[in-house]
This record gives sequence, C-alpha cells and structure tokens, in this order.
Amino acid sequence: MREQKSFVAPDNEIVHVRFPEIKTERGVLKILSPDQAPLLHDYVCQNRTFFKEWEPARHDSYYELETSIQRIKQCRKDFLQHQAFAFFLLNPEETKILGYCNFSNLVQGVFQACYLGYSLAEAEQKKGLMHEAISAGIEYMHKTQNISRFMANYMPKNQASGAVLKRLGFVEEGRAEKYLKIAGKWEDHILTAKVLRS
Repeated sequence: MREQKSFVAPDNEIVHVRFPEIKTERGVLKILSPDQAPLLHDYVCQNRTFFKEWEPARHDSYYELETSIQRIKQCRKDFLQHQAFAFFLLNPEETKILGYCNFSNLVQGVFQACYLGYSLAEAEQKKGLMHEAISAGIEYMHKTQNISRFMANYMPKNQASGAVLKRLGFVEEGRAEKYLKIAGKWEDHILTAKVLRS
C-alpha cells in the first residue's frame, strides 16, 4: 500500500502551546489569537462576493470587525471545550489568512467522528492549498484527538469542493435532499466520509 504523504512539516510537526500551531509546507495552520481579528476581518470581507454562493446568507454585521473578534473568542472557547477545532491557514509570516478548515461536532466514545467544513480565499484557488491544510488538520485530529471518521458534505454544483474531497480520500456515502440552507435556498448535498480505521 502506498504511504500517504504527510503535509505536516517534519522538522517541527506541532508547536506545543496551549493552542496548536501546525506548520505545513507553505503556511501555518492554527487557532487564531485575539490580536489576529483584523486578518479574519480582511478574509471575510475580501472574499464576500466569492463565498456568497456557497455559504448561508449573512447579515451585514457579519462583516464588521467586532464580529471577527467575537468569532475568534468563540473558536478558542470551542477548542478548550473540545467542541470544535477551527484551524486557519496563514502564510508563513502570519500576515494573511489563506483558508480555513473546521473540525466540528466532535463525538468520542464508540463513534470517534467529526464534521469537516472549509473555505479558501479566491486568490489562492487551484494551488493545492486546501488539500495541504485539510491533510495536516486530519493528521492532527487523528493523532491527538483520536478521531477516525471525518464527514464532509458539498453541493453537487460545487465541483471544486468535490474534487478536493475526492483527492483527500473521501468516499461518497449518499445524497441528502434540501440538506442545508445556502444563500437563502435549501440545497441538496452529497455526503462523504474519510475513515481511518483498521
């Protein structure tokens, strides 16, 4: 069996701080700190039009700096309570957010599973960065949180998202009718999962 390439930098796999920082080949995957709220604000505002088709309808207040501040506070709280791991991919200098992957609804016990959500800046498309970030995130969640089933869903028309999941080894498990309300409309979703169990 071909060994899967690791997207975690071998020389510094994980920086052991209270909030993890994972160095990838081309960036840093981390839970944002409060002083990085302006970076999150820039990310959501600069990609507002691009993300509109693929996200729930947003109120104008979502694009205010204060919302980014509160969102980071919630992300950090969720991490400490082991409810969600909201990783943002930043450039090596940590001056810009490139993308985002969130591992949420963690269930341990006999399930050991979570959901995966993700986004990538319009300017960073078609560079393999989403694959790099999610691969590193899955590796971290599997090794440190014992998660062995990752579930991700996408709209049939979002072929780019489907291609990312397929390349990551996610397998289609079904289709859900009118699954999520996206951009004000109930949308069907294709259900996929990646299972790391023997």
